[in-house]
Amino acid sequence: MTRLRNFLLTTLLGGAVVLLPIAIFIFLLQLLWNLAKNLLGPLARFMRGELGMEFPELYLNALAFIIVIAICFLVGLIVRTRFGKNTWVWFERTYLLRLPLYGTIKETVQQFSGSKRMPFSDVVLVDVFGNDTRMTGFITDEHASGRYTVFVPTGPNPTNGFIFHVSENQIERLSDEIKTDDAMRTIIGVGVGSSGIMKY
Repeated sequence: MTRLRNFLLTTLLGGAVVLLPIAIFIFLLQLLWNLAKNLLGPLARFMRGELGMEFPELYLNALAFIIVIAICFLVGLIVRTRFGKNTWVWFERTYLLRLPLYGTIKETVQQFSGSKRMPFSDVVLVDVFGNDTRMTGFITDEHASGRYTVFVPTGPNPTNGFIFHVSENQIERLSDEIKTDDAMRTIIGVGVGSSGIMKY
């Protein structure tokens, strides 16, 4: 009975973790959409009452869509600047990351939009100790401070390894032609085939 209860509970929580961020993201988009339409309401009433012109619903929706796109573009433009990025990082750390599920929502949106690559998608050579010795690794996370978390598997069993937090100048990004599978094969083969990686 206990195993069944644990199974039902963990399955329910797993589904909630997946669905809640998506539902909240959709809700926030709907909120932004309604805000844009409410801003256009006085314009539609003015044109209808003062000018005697009907403002079709299609035009209202089109303008609302343009406003939502413009807001997103403007915010994106601001956070591309150094000042805007620093301000956003401070605001996010101080307030947003304290909100429940915010971190999960952020990860979900970034992965769906492709703005953040999935873990293990970036194969790198990492100079962990600063002595010009390179290790084959995979970027598993990027941090606002500019540092990276890199997983370096051990051969021939790549499920074991070490986790390092390094600066950007300690990693050497390889060509997109080097896939995760290619790097994993060299690790399982205790280095055999590494010439394909090192030529880049």
